[in-house]
Amino acid sequence: MTGPPPHPNDPEQLPVEAVLYEAGFPVDLLTEEQRLVLGELTPQELTLLLDVKNRLDAVGPEVQAHGEIAGGALF
Repeated sequence: MTGPPPHPNDPEQLPVEAVLYEAGFPVDLLTEEQRLVLGELTPQELTLLLDVKNRLDAVGPEVQAHGEIAGGALF
């Protein structure tokens, strides 16, 4: 074996569903078909999806406040 052992939190070493669950995606609410699609994500697609979620979460409180004011009409 060459190199260090895989880090347990390395997205490329964990099943995609586990990585998404840890990131806060409600994977337990998805259909089996949706889980299969997510399970086929490439490492690059997973990284992109996690990046988009992080950026959305960063502005979450502002978006959430607008949704409450508008009665959820925006989303």
